[in-house]
Amino acid sequence: MTPDAPPSRPADPTVLGDLVARDRRTSAPALRARDAGRSYSYYDFVTTTYKAGNVLRYLGVRGGETVAVAPDPLPEPVLAFYGAAQLGAATTFHLDPTGSAAPADAPRATLVGVDREGEFDLPPGCKLAVYGGSPERPETTHWEQEVWSENPAVHPATVAADDAALRADGRTYSHAELLDAAATAVESGEMMAGEEVVVRDSLERPGAVAAGLVAPVLVGAVVTFPDSDTVGDVAVGDGPEGRSVSPADVL
Repeated sequence: MTPDAPPSRPADPTVLGDLVARDRRTSAPALRARDAGRSYSYYDFVTTTYKAGNVLRYLGVRGGETVAVAPDPLPEPVLAFYGAAQLGAATTFHLDPTGSAAPADAPRATLVGVDREGEFDLPPGCKLAVYGGSPERPETTHWEQEVWSENPAVHPATVAADDAALRADGRTYSHAELLDAAATAVESGEMMAGEEVVVRDSLERPGAVAAGLVAPVLVGAVVTFPDSDTVGDVAVGDGPEGRSVSPADVL
């Protein structure tokens, strides 16, 4: 069956949740993690971001709080990032296994691969979730299991353009700042709907998040985590692609 056309670019998005509106669900590809052999259509991608947000709500995440996510080149971090954004919560791709942050600053939820479960000793009220397998500790949430069983309902949260969406390098970036940076990346890389935008830099860098996770979804392109053979259309960072975007030039 021939895939649907990629979703059209939203006319005037003000928050990241506008990029995963229900009317953008099509069978066109949205996310590929080539090393893991996994992919999502825009239909599944949008729907799963709603589910991810609802799991985060179950873990106690609310607007203004922080979710810490491993910067792994896999679907789970991307889906959690968009799920948190729909709640008005900010994502950080910097992990603190010891929970050394002050209680008021500690992430409400932390999401990592199951192989790292034993590294984390979080303070009271902070929840750990793992993907890639079942956790060993009963208090740890099995991410895939909860996301699979969750209802893909739209979140009852009001999110504003100046709400925090990303924390990185000691700074907080709003929805508006990420969308502006993404628009810059689209123009710089001449990104077009349906193209593969290959994320070749770390998600710990705010410019890589804006150019690699937000810009492709903004225009209906494909967020792509490469394997050793991947040559896409636009690189975020250094790669063999004919066009590239430097994260440092974006944010």
